[in-house]
Amino acid sequence: MATVLKLSDVSYVRNGRPILDGVNWSIDSADRWVILGPNGAGKTTLMKLATGQDYPSTGTVDVLDQRLGRVDVRDLRTRIGFVSSALARRIPADETVINLVLTAAYAVEGRWNESYDEIDVRQARRVLAEWDLEGLADRKFGTLSDGERKRAMIARAVMADPEMLLLDEPGSSLDLGARERLVQMLSGFAQSEFSPAMILVTHHVEEIPPGFTHLLLVADGKVKAAGPIDSTLTSENLERTFGLPLELTAKNGRYVATARA
Repeated sequence: MATVLKLSDVSYVRNGRPILDGVNWSIDSADRWVILGPNGAGKTTLMKLATGQDYPSTGTVDVLDQRLGRVDVRDLRTRIGFVSSALARRIPADETVINLVLTAAYAVEGRWNESYDEIDVRQARRVLAEWDLEGLADRKFGTLSDGERKRAMIARAVMADPEMLLLDEPGSSLDLGARERLVQMLSGFAQSEFSPAMILVTHHVEEIPPGFTHLLLVADGKVKAAGPIDSTLTSENLERTFGLPLELTAKNGRYVATARA
């Protein structure tokens, strides 16, 4: 297995405030990681570093065998699939779903004068079908429900066969039904041997899809625990991360955490 992401003694300081402090973390191509932690823990900053959107204050970040600061990040980003609410807000409301997915080939937001081959169109329709969106191909992005938008953005991210897929809080804002549908689909995707390395950021253990293999717990910019999810996701580690006594229960690969009475 190849290492797709490696952070070595990484710290990140902005306006004199430490956001990350001495983070060491490594991801292999077959790994499916969950990053879990409270607000302000440094999760978003980790995503910025992993996608080459920012640079560490100290330490080194290697992404797909390329060191940040020594590589053209514009080329690097074409090899990474990224989904976030901020990115979704930049999509034109009148963009059709099929064009949303197609434009991933050029890494642009909004169809303009690009030309696409029939093979690109077939690939886009195949990806839409995989994410249960084939009936929405001609719908405008602005008319979709939150759940449909999330799945459309994921379809866009996987369109170009990325080597690493990053999902920043994909379950946020979703109702129970939409969240569970998304968790099921992400679980299936994570368990495919053909899927890329994956990183999913969340605040809630209930949003962890079965099939994810590893867990990184962060708080106050520091790693509280990291490793295989079966041994790392414990009540004790959650308490260290969130600062509250928590009771963790697990059933059929899903998790629930509640305050300890």
